[in-house]
Parts: sequence; C-alpha cells; structure tokens
Amino acid sequence: MFWSVQLLGTDIYHLIAAFCIYSMLGWLIESIYMSFCNRKLTNRGFAKSPFCPIYGVGAMGAYILFTPLKKHWWVVYLVGCFTATVFEFLVGKMMIHLFGELWWDYNEKPFNYKGIICLESTIAWGFYAVGIVYFLHARIDWFIDLFQVRTGILIISIILTIVLIDYIIQLLKAFKVDMSKQKEAIVEHYRNFKARWN
Repeated sequence: MFWSVQLLGTDIYHLIAAFCIYSMLGWLIESIYMSFCNRKLTNRGFAKSPFCPIYGVGAMGAYILFTPLKKHWWVVYLVGCFTATVFEFLVGKMMIHLFGELWWDYNEKPFNYKGIICLESTIAWGFYAVGIVYFLHARIDWFIDLFQVRTGILIISIILTIVLIDYIIQLLKAFKVDMSKQKEAIVEHYRNFKARWN
C-alpha cells in the first residue's frame, strides 16, 4: 500500500500528514505575525486556503536533514541558519523569475540582501530548526497517531484536493490565463474528439 511505504525512516503517511500540518502551522504563525505588524488581518499565503507549502517543505526538509546531527544542537542551529536562508533565497529568486514579484520584502530589515533574505530571518531559521528537531516533530507525530490511518488519509486527501484546486486557480490568475477562452477551447476539443467517434 502506498501510504505504508517506508521512506527516510518513516512511512509516506506520516511524511505527507506532517507536511500538511507544518504547511498550515506555518501559514497560521506567519499570518498572525504579519497581522500584528500590519495592524490588520493579513493572509500570508499565496492562495486563499490556510496553507503555505514552503513551510511544509522547509520543516520536513529540516527534520530529515538535521535529525542525524541531533547530538550537537549548535550544529543543528548553524546548519539550519545556512540551509534555510539558501532555500529562502532560491525560492525568492524563482518567484521573481516566474511572477515578477516577491511575496515578502525584507528591504526594511537591517542586513538584508535585495529584500529576499535578511539576518533576522537567518537567525530565526536556526531556532526553527532546533525547535523542529528537538521538540515539535515528536508532538506532530503524536498528533497524527491520534487518528486512525483511514481517517487520516481521508483528511489529508480532502486538504490536498482543496489546496490543489485553490493553487491552480491562483496560478491561472497570476499568469493571467483567461479561463473563459480556456473553457471554450476545452469544449471545442471535446466536440472534435466526439465527432471522430460518431
């Protein structure tokens, strides 16, 4: 069964469930923080759903990469600072290339580089890495195990389906795809396909 396949010391079910939880927790924490900074409710996600996959990828990557370094917390901290900053920089450059804009701006922060990365965030990433490896991930696994696997799979499937639809809609808007024209093209392709079989 797909969900029970072992990967990176755990099964795919726990990996995907943890990814979903970290993505939603990341969205929640950043939205609260930015709402406080902006003094108004702020959705920090790309889409409408409460889901930031960059946090899911980052947290799972941190857990997988840094757990072997667990004997030395300061190594986890320093490697966490470095790798997360590089990851944030690469994602930022990709966003600028794809969308022509960056969805965060560190220009107001001291010791920033092109508004993409800054010292404050680098320091924070190290603490996040330590928190995930030593404290948070074990509690995430505990929470996942509160649910029967079948129930968990259903919840994951619903969450990922909603997020996928949401992200497709937002990407189409971001790339300024005219959905009315696309709908007409799909209908026309269907009619042509159907005509061949009649």
